[in-house]
Amino acid sequence: MSQFVLHPEAYADVDEIWEYIAADNLDAADRVIQEVYKAIHSLASFPYQGHERPDLTKRPLRFQTVRDYLVAYAPEEKPLVVVAVLHGRRNPRVIAAALNRRG
Repeated sequence: MSQFVLHPEAYADVDEIWEYIAADNLDAADRVIQEVYKAIHSLASFPYQGHERPDLTKRPLRFQTVRDYLVAYAPEEKPLVVVAVLHGRRNPRVIAAALNRRG
């Protein structure tokens, strides 16, 4: 059994991140995605290491920053559920709306 699963839209987030970076540098795109997955593996082992963001959602999600990206996940789910991987510089209202849509 896997230690984590990605919400279908989180898969799309990761793909979009890779494509955006790969447009300039394939190796950099691969490195960033590897870092994201490494962080998610770490979160699966220690799910409460992330921080809460009550300004973004009332759901019991936690957040971990990886480079410029924010990994949103449900720490109490087994396996760990990654809800979103979004650029951290997005408007907080946009991030909150994305999280709410992914119920």
